[in-house]
Amino acid sequence: MPGILDLLVEMSNRYGADDRYVLAGGGNTSAKADGCMYVKGSGTSLAAITADGFVKMDTAKVKATLSKEYPADDDAREALALADMMAARLPGEEHKRPSVEALLHAIFPYTFVLHLHPALVNGLSCSQNGELLCREVLGADTIWVGLIKPGYTLGRYCFGLLGEAQRKNGKYPQIAVLQNHGIFIAADTVEEIDRMMAWVMHKLESKVDAAPDLDTAQFDINRAVSIAPALRMLYGKGKAATAKFSSPKALMAFSRDETAMEPLMSPFSPDHIVYCKAVPMYLKETGNVAECFAAFEKKHGYMPKIVVVQDLGFFALGMSQKDAQNARAVFLDALKIAVYSRYFGGAKTLPDDFTAFILGWEVENYRTAVALAGGNTLRMDKKVCVITGAAQGFGQGIAEELAAQGAYVVIADINPEGARESAGAIREKYGEYAAAGCYVNVCDENTVRDMIYETALTHGGIDLLVSNAGILIAGGLSEMTLESFERVTAVNYTGYFLCVKHASEIMKIQHQHAPGYMTDIIEVNSKSGLEGSNKNFAYAGGKFGGIGLTQSFALELVEHGVKVNAVCPGNLLDGPLWSDPERGLFRQYLDAGKVPGAKTVADVRRFYENRVPMKRGCTVHDVALAIMYICEQQYETGQALPVTGGQVMLK
Repeated sequence: MPGILDLLVEMSNRYGADDRYVLAGGGNTSAKADGCMYVKGSGTSLAAITADGFVKMDTAKVKATLSKEYPADDDAREALALADMMAARLPGEEHKRPSVEALLHAIFPYTFVLHLHPALVNGLSCSQNGELLCREVLGADTIWVGLIKPGYTLGRYCFGLLGEAQRKNGKYPQIAVLQNHGIFIAADTVEEIDRMMAWVMHKLESKVDAAPDLDTAQFDINRAVSIAPALRMLYGKGKAATAKFSSPKALMAFSRDETAMEPLMSPFSPDHIVYCKAVPMYLKETGNVAECFAAFEKKHGYMPKIVVVQDLGFFALGMSQKDAQNARAVFLDALKIAVYSRYFGGAKTLPDDFTAFILGWEVENYRTAVALAGGNTLRMDKKVCVITGAAQGFGQGIAEELAAQGAYVVIADINPEGARESAGAIREKYGEYAAAGCYVNVCDENTVRDMIYETALTHGGIDLLVSNAGILIAGGLSEMTLESFERVTAVNYTGYFLCVKHASEIMKIQHQHAPGYMTDIIEVNSKSGLEGSNKNFAYAGGKFGGIGLTQSFALELVEHGVKVNAVCPGNLLDGPLWSDPERGLFRQYLDAGKVPGAKTVADVRRFYENRVPMKRGCTVHDVALAIMYICEQQYETGQALPVTGGQVMLK
């Protein structure tokens, strides 16, 4: 038999993983047994919470606050009530902070309590006719709780309201809908909670014709891509930030003009304020993004978290992918509520004085701080890095090294399945936002442009392009075909040009809005780009040309804050390029007779190791360190940095 805490975790995870019920990890749950209440800790996510994420509290001590008299002043009352709530934690729980609604959980005399914010429910709770229709649709046993300031004030009010209902009906209520907030459901079993929650959703679904259409609408991608880097830089104020674009079909009816936008120009609930601030920015003319951004910040005293662009879509802004993704999810929730509320008499947003209270409330400021928490000590922290040819081998290793140092890596490769698998492996190690995979054929300009656009709309911009995609076909003049020669040149030389052409356009926009912000383009070249390579002229020629491109790009892009450099690795002898038993360079060089006297693959390997003063091949780690050094230094561009163990030295 599972214990009460096991049941609580299972219920929490199940509802938390269903986006019909929660947003940005919000909502909370609790269970009571033997005088103890286990309540979700503040800042934790229902979808991922474990037993340790719940705060163990003395139920009697929590409820005892209801009989205390606190000062009338909001700040003084909430501070003292919060102190008493913290004192109700049991020994060993002092490092945890209980959910802001812990008092509401305590007053329900049932074993389990589920508190969620389903958009469908809030379509009702955030509507003009919410109270009337709540009774009509959900019945008289469902309690409607009018708009009350959150915290102790709300808990005390609900205690009186629910107690009055018990005296009137002979039974303590099990369902309470809170205006502009969400729903509480309480029962002695998880099965009963599930049944009641399903009943509520069914009753409300019967009153709406269709769910909001969140599929992507047709939009002007060039316009969106031109705005994203600007907003990213304006929000980051010289630091790496995120601007995440979305264009849901349901938004189009609202974004056409200021009048249509009115339901979305004020917050529906405290959660919308925490994650999206009180007011989104509405942008009509996209030629003056910076001017409009500055005017908004001056007027409201904070930067926008959401920017809605007329007839285009919206951008969610944040100092991290998680921050921006939370803002995006919560604004989509507001969009759903705006649509659903039409079926219940129209939208009813929070009044200005209530919004001001939430903006300054200590508890919500704490939640915001938790949502933004994260270290800033990693070398590539929150930098957006596009790495071509990264589904395997050298590029994959570079991507993992950069992700380990806090980068958001875009693994771009002609093998899309391999790119996705590589990205998935990196996410498992470094978090859900650490990596994404996408398709690119660096010889095809359309796919290169798509790769850059996808990155810009997902992250808002690009900090580092690593042009790593490359191929090597060895052979002397007699055996090299024109087809093979042109293939090597197309990937190693032309592909580099195409990637720089499109990535630099994003970097230029970033520099326009943050002149002190520097970005990087780094070609993974080769020691063969520094000296000729016998019977390997196709590869060496393309790499020599790559250094010429690097120096030329550096001269052109320096005025836009873009540093362009190359790293020239020595031989990665342990990588598949060299060691693959059938197609590796050891095998190719043996077959081509490139190493005089070599009779086996092992002979070829020893030959190349002995040419390195450090007596070993180059590693991915060596190259990743060089890449990070180039990004960190501020005074070098147009350079070709050897990473060869002394085998090739600059002259």
